[in-house]
Amino acid sequence: MTQPLRLGIAGLGTVGIGVVKIVKQQADLLAARTGRKIEISAISARTRDKDRGVSLKGFAWEDDPVALATRSDVDVFVELMGGSDGPAKAATEAAIAAGKDVVTANKAMLAIHGQALAEAAEAAGSVIRYEAAVAGGIPVIKTLTEGLAANRITRVMGVMNGTCNYILTRMEATGQGYNTLFEEAHKLGYLEADPNLDVGGIDAGHKLALLSSIAFGTQVDFDGIELEGIQRVSLDDIRQAADMGYKIKLLGVAQMTGRGLEQRMSPCLVPAASPLGQLDGGTNMVVIEGDAVGQIVLRGAGAGEGPTASAVMGDVCDIARGFRLAVFGQPATSLTRATRAQSVLPAPYYLRMTLRDKPGALAKVAAILGNAGVSIHRMRQYDHVDDKAPVLIVTHKTTRTALDEALAAIATTDVVTEAPVALRIETV
Repeated sequence: MTQPLRLGIAGLGTVGIGVVKIVKQQADLLAARTGRKIEISAISARTRDKDRGVSLKGFAWEDDPVALATRSDVDVFVELMGGSDGPAKAATEAAIAAGKDVVTANKAMLAIHGQALAEAAEAAGSVIRYEAAVAGGIPVIKTLTEGLAANRITRVMGVMNGTCNYILTRMEATGQGYNTLFEEAHKLGYLEADPNLDVGGIDAGHKLALLSSIAFGTQVDFDGIELEGIQRVSLDDIRQAADMGYKIKLLGVAQMTGRGLEQRMSPCLVPAASPLGQLDGGTNMVVIEGDAVGQIVLRGAGAGEGPTASAVMGDVCDIARGFRLAVFGQPATSLTRATRAQSVLPAPYYLRMTLRDKPGALAKVAAILGNAGVSIHRMRQYDHVDDKAPVLIVTHKTTRTALDEALAAIATTDVVTEAPVALRIETV
């Protein structure tokens, strides 16, 4: 008779408890679908006596996650503690050294240490599975590594942080500003302990780094991502984008260009009628483009107990079935170090600036843009407020390098009251 697959779960927060519930409640279904029982042998968390709403009786307890990871009655170490370093990394390394397989939801750890961990796991004959690390319940890792394995991926993009999408869509729906809705998201428990991980684009950037590695066969390079959060997006930007038929999203984009790998996580304008433009609330969406398949769209819950625990258990089930796969879809030693490319492909841009009410101000801005090779497609000037004139410009396609040159020159003049806001208009 096939031996049970024994789990050791480190971290009993929302996701960890969700995994415990699934193992308990779906025991027969899991056994039928994998051909073996799946059991929990031991658990670990920072607090032992906390009421977590589910019975943990019958599970051995370890105060130290490293000790849990190396127990003889644990086959799969399930790391749900979080954090790029510290106990999560130490316990994962210990599990690999002990010949265990690892399932994790830890995008930060993999985005920063993924290459080293992958090489160690593959050398030891272990696997690291991490479907829950990217886009919650959406099976995007499996889609890239398995379903689209025959495709040369040309572009990956998506909305990968539900908190940012919630704030931006609520700004449009309620007419409230960023600061008000930031506080609302905080009260609802949507923000990380360090809110900048969400609104600064870092959390979503970790996820994009993992998808880039799989899609393009490159070593994970989180430091190569151009990061910009949503803090400077104003209610005026939301309204003006809507007037032009666009929505603003914190959009991650990765694509291989002739100059190297372009990775960016930043607020962008997308067509309101596109799948990304119609994405509201805390939902995630990933769009993948391949040479054979064309474009596919994956949409679903990006966080929460059920969706994320579902993704964890999907990985556990694959291990129970005996399915083995390289961490990033191909041997870690074959992954190349990509040349970083900074937004080299031209695109139109949305510019918002506030000009001083003085003769020649708009002409000076137009001249600076023209000298940098940035052509104006359309422009709107709004009513003056306290001798200040809000101006909106949409450019023709241009490079970010040329645009940055122009914006730097504009910022040094005496005609703008503050640094202009520039948002890329993305084709989807």
